[in-house]
Amino acid sequence: MTDVPETAPEANEKKKSEFRHPEKRNRPDTPILRKPEWIRVKAPVSPEYHETKSLVQNLKLKTVCEEAACPNIGECWKQKHATFMILGATCTRACSFCNVATGIPDKLDPFEAARVAIGVQKLELKHVVITSVDRDDLADGGSEQFVKVINEIRRLSPGTTIEILTPDFKDKQNALEPIAFARPDVFNHNLETVPRLYPTIRPGARYFTSLDLLNRVKKIDPSIFTKSGLMVGLGETKQEVMQVMDDLRAADVDFLTIGQYLQPTPKHAAVDRFVTPDEFKSYETIARGKGFLMVSASPLTRSSYHADSDFEKMRVAREAKLAAAGK
Repeated sequence: MTDVPETAPEANEKKKSEFRHPEKRNRPDTPILRKPEWIRVKAPVSPEYHETKSLVQNLKLKTVCEEAACPNIGECWKQKHATFMILGATCTRACSFCNVATGIPDKLDPFEAARVAIGVQKLELKHVVITSVDRDDLADGGSEQFVKVINEIRRLSPGTTIEILTPDFKDKQNALEPIAFARPDVFNHNLETVPRLYPTIRPGARYFTSLDLLNRVKKIDPSIFTKSGLMVGLGETKQEVMQVMDDLRAADVDFLTIGQYLQPTPKHAAVDRFVTPDEFKSYETIARGKGFLMVSASPLTRSSYHADSDFEKMRVAREAKLAAAGK
């Protein structure tokens, strides 16, 4: 019996995976499940999308929209909303869900902060999300670079609100404080999944390290909004997701995002199932009942999806809560 040859798309995806994720080269392939109707998106073709793409390329910027193969890139870039990724494009971790390239990263770019700030200014962003790869090779995990980017954006675009999505800074002493003192409007760090799945999905991280990071931000400056996100469809149970919600609320986290995990290549973690839109609505209802100021839960929800409008809703919700408490 002869082997069935791979189709061209499958072969191409495997080559891309081996190039970007050498640590996954020897993993067995897992077939990528066909997406249900509620999670399919159109290919990006708008003129605004191409304008955003040209600006990003001309400024030699990296975006998580491209590097993580975000399904919402067409919609977001049509509105000229790009999420910039700093500290290079190569991550020192090897999470089984992530499409960002892994390996030995390049040296830090001393002009990165200035170019990001120019990008924010040219796109006329009212709200910007800045994220990064993990940089375990750096003594501060990249903390100083986040501070430089925040300061440069404030210098060129003082009216822009800033949301950062950081690594966990595991084992990096005093990495968090400089970022908190720079006072981003939103400090986001994703827990990604439930504790039980960390060994296979997020092996380089520790659940309680991530949870403690969010808790410490609030202790340093309670005025900073905190945010975290989960992927579902990896094999977690509803009870486990609800426990994570309770843990986040115990850390006084304001904003929770929940989205469907999508498998980037056959070498990545497999999708256990596609969570239905009704289940996402149920998660949103439960999370709001637990006291989050803002919840975004849908199949296509990602950390920076609709971040600008969601930030405004969260700010209004806090003002209403404080007014109700008589503060």
